[in-house]
Parts: sequence; structure tokens; C-alpha cells
Amino acid sequence: MSLNLSSFLQGLGPWALVVMAAFLIIETGLLFPFLPGDSLIFTVALLAPVLNVPVWLVMLVAAAAAITGDQIGFEIGRRRGRRLFRPDARVFKTRYLEEADHFFFRWGRGAIVLARFVPVVRTFIAPAIGASTLRHRTFTIWNALGGILWATLLGLAGYFLGQIPVVAHNVELIGVGIVVISVVPIVIAALARRRRIASESSTPSP
Repeated sequence: MSLNLSSFLQGLGPWALVVMAAFLIIETGLLFPFLPGDSLIFTVALLAPVLNVPVWLVMLVAAAAAITGDQIGFEIGRRRGRRLFRPDARVFKTRYLEEADHFFFRWGRGAIVLARFVPVVRTFIAPAIGASTLRHRTFTIWNALGGILWATLLGLAGYFLGQIPVVAHNVELIGVGIVVISVVPIVIAALARRRRIASESSTPSP
């Protein structure tokens, strides 16, 4: 998102909800991990009074879009399986799927909820689970819980923090800060993976 995100959304008025929903569905449903859904929900909720929409509607639309996106991702994983991912792919990289697999293995079904708060992982956790043996009904329940919790927390944070003048006057910088903070887990995971690979390659084989 550019630093003109706030101005862009204000210009849309209530239609900002449609744009937000579209971006959230694209991020998870179309497996495009480079859209900052966190900062978008936060910013739209913060601007709710200016957009002339109630904050509860922002959270409802965000939750519905997030849940829908993951349902689409689950179906992609169920129908296409792991054939969609390749090591040399630009977007559907095998390592993204492996990270989602590891996340699910570590946290179990709760990973469907926790993954909402981890960029990239939240994009690929649904197709990863779709390619597994987890029942669709079980995924749907946890997916709904995660989508509602994610949208509610970010929506409330944006709305109430938006009433603080210093936050309201620096919407763009706050949005960039959320993106940066969201990327930190990815960087840490990447560094840990590189360290593990280097350690394995330096270990003499028996």
C-alpha cells in the first residue's frame, strides 16, 4: 500500500468496504500473499466515521471476506493439491507451502486461527490444509472463528486508536508500521531456515 492509502480510501467513501473485501479475498482466496490485509482493515476501521460507515459493518465485511477467501483457498488445495506449488515459482513457492505445513503441525487446528495474524502463512494455510485429510466442516468452523477474531481485533484497534489525535493524523505511517511489524515473523522464519540449512550442510555425513 502506498502512503496515499488514507486519501484513496476517503475518496471512495462507503465503497472502501468493497475494496477492502476484494483485497482480503485476493490475499487468501487467490493466494496472493503480498497484500497487507492487516493494515487495510485497521485503516478502514480508523476512517469509519469519515467514510460514514459504522465500525461494526467494517468488521462484518472484513470477517466475511476473510472467511470466504480461506474457503476458496481450501478448495484450491483440495482440488489441485500440491501440484500447484513449485520451488522455482514466483508466487506459489514450495517453501510457502512447507511453512504453512510446519505452522499447522506445530499448532494443530488452532493454527487456522493463529495463521490469520501471520503474513504469507495466512495466505497458504488454507490450501495446505485443503491438501490434507482434515474434514471440510472442521476447517470451516475454525476458519470462521479465526476470521471473526482477526477482523474484530483489528477493527476495534483501528476505531479506538483513531480517536487519538496523533494516530488519526498519521494514518499512513501507522499503516506502514503495521506492515513492517507483520513482516518481522517472516524475516525471523527465513533467517532461522537459512541457519538450519547451513547447519545441515556443514554437518559431516556419517
